[in-house]
Parts: sequence; structure tokens; C-alpha cells
Amino acid sequence: MTGTRGYHHGDLRRALLAAAVRVIEESGPGALSLRDLARRAGVSHAAPAHHFGDKAGLLTALAAEGFDLLAEALGGAADLLESGVAYVDFAVRHRAHFEVMFRPDLYRADADEVAAARRRAGDALYAGVAGLPQGRPTAEDPQGDALAAWSIVHGFATLWLAGVLPERVGDDPRAAARDVIRRLFPTE
Repeated sequence: MTGTRGYHHGDLRRALLAAAVRVIEESGPGALSLRDLARRAGVSHAAPAHHFGDKAGLLTALAAEGFDLLAEALGGAADLLESGVAYVDFAVRHRAHFEVMFRPDLYRADADEVAAARRRAGDALYAGVAGLPQGRPTAEDPQGDALAAWSIVHGFATLWLAGVLPERVGDDPRAAARDVIRRLFPTE
């Protein structure tokens, strides 16, 4: 290899992850190959393996990054309703990450960086549940409430991304999510 062809990006690891996001957004995680990523990034076919080892290693890094982004998105929410809206917004804005994060068969789910990032995202969602009124019938089971909240928003996000929701929900995922969450998991 000559000149700066190998590392002209300044941060090849970041460039490869960005290329992976584009591939997944275009064709799904099954279409991802390290050789194609190298071509897209303009580096040798061995460069991705140097940074990630293999495809599972790259997807492990992408999943960890996704859980960190999700934790950040949820951390800025004022209450459980807004956490749910932030979750759906994350899924729409970071579709490639979302598609990988919840497919542990694609990556090393037991990797320390994934486990830590997943824990941060879970803690952020749980914080929204902790803000629910104490007198509610399910107050004695906050983990059950967290599972219900996650199920509602994850299911809605998945349906939205699949494009199978009825027309009446409109074209604004945040507004539609807010309406669904308010109906099924009231925060007041």
C-alpha cells in the first residue's frame, strides 16, 4: 500500500463503522461483508479485520455503540412518556444500530463493551419507570413495568420501521408514539 490510502480517514475504525451503518440501512445486516466495507472505505481488504477481527467483531462494536446512543437518548427524557418517544426516535434515526442491537445472533452479546452499554440503556429506561406514580396498581413490580414499557415502545418502533402501521397514525413517529404510549402506559 502506498501513500495515505490505508489511513486517509484519520479514524479508520470510525469510517468502517459508518460504512457498516450505510450498508445495513441500504440492505440489512445480512448484506454486510468486511471486504465490501474495505472497498467502500478505500482501504485494503485486510484493514477491517485489523480493527474488528471479523464480521461479528464489527457488529459487536456497532451494537455497543447503539446501546450507548440509546442510553444517551433516553437519559435526556423528562419522564417515562418522553423516554418512550426518545426510544422510538432513536430507532428511526439510528435504524442500522437498532437492527443489530436486538439480534444477538449477529454479534458477541457477552462482550464486556456490549454488556456495559446495554446496562446503561436499561438503567436509563428504568429511571423513567421509577418516576411513575407510587399509587399505581403495579408499583410493587417496577421491573415488570420496565418490561411493559420496553415492550410497548420496542414493538411500536419495529412496526413503524416495517411500515405496517395504519395510515391514520400519520407520518410523525414521535407524535404517533406519544399517542400510543399515553394510551397503553399512562404516566399520569
